[in-house]
Amino acid sequence: MDKHPPGRRAFLKKMTVLGAAGLPMVAALRRGPVYSADVTGGSKMKAAYNPAAKFELKVSEVEFRRTPGGRMLMARIYQPQGAGPFPTLLDLHGGAWRRKDRFAEEPMDRAIAASGVLVVAIDLRLSTEAPYPASVMDANYGVRWLKSKAAEWNGDPSKIGVYGSSSGGHVAELLGMRPRDARYIAIPLPEAPNIDATVAYVATRSPISDPYARFQQAERMKREGMIENNTIYFNPWETIYEGNPQQILERREAVTLVPLLIMQGALDDNVLPAVQEKFAATYKAAGGDCQLNVFEGSEHEWVAKPGPQTDRAREMVKAFIARNLMAARRAA
Repeated sequence: MDKHPPGRRAFLKKMTVLGAAGLPMVAALRRGPVYSADVTGGSKMKAAYNPAAKFELKVSEVEFRRTPGGRMLMARIYQPQGAGPFPTLLDLHGGAWRRKDRFAEEPMDRAIAASGVLVVAIDLRLSTEAPYPASVMDANYGVRWLKSKAAEWNGDPSKIGVYGSSSGGHVAELLGMRPRDARYIAIPLPEAPNIDATVAYVATRSPISDPYARFQQAERMKREGMIENNTIYFNPWETIYEGNPQQILERREAVTLVPLLIMQGALDDNVLPAVQEKFAATYKAAGGDCQLNVFEGSEHEWVAKPGPQTDRAREMVKAFIARNLMAARRAA
């Protein structure tokens, strides 16, 4: 039985037609021990990534893009100081689509960058400025922009990854699944019009993989702020189904399935572990590679607090990057 009423079905059909752009692509991740990974471009070896390495960092900021409302979004660049070029990672901040900025994941960004990764954290438009899909459009533009700029900061643009937390994880999942979606690519990049927004992998912490399930949880917990965050971002409301990674997979849309890492707190009562387990299973059933790791004793934003679980999360992201760079090298 179709769980969507006729009006919603028509809306979803219309949105899917508007957004369909690429053919399905399943990127398989080869399993095995974690090694240093060589990233190659053409026949020339560009860099070697060792997640245990230690680099000094140069941190700077540049203008990213100006919003239609006039606000300048900024990019914060964590550049390892060494020979390079270094693997490149785009960071997408959380904040329930409504708050926070490029500084939100600074400790994680610094930890990853210090191992020899060019990390660039960007501001995204907030829901009070523009609802869905504005932040996904910013992220899509961000990937294309970073591919065009990475070499300036000694980064390798050939295999760019994405890291996203909470609502940033939701954006990251949509970015990975729909890199050529007509809605998401609407912001032009005139200086590099032929660059696309495909990414090599997506790493997430507490991603909102099913926004509607999160909304239902907010209702059960009577959390008015969380309820409001959803209704402001998903406006019109039907977009909570259209821009829903879980439901996208359930509708069997043509999507790109890049290797995906999900780090989830076992005590998270914001995004429930059971929701992530369902999403990971659905992602795998669709043909994708999804690594779900549940952190015992951890809540929604555990990585904001120093401790062994935070250290473990940082090492897990670095190992995930290394594994995917090695898989890309083997597949080349």
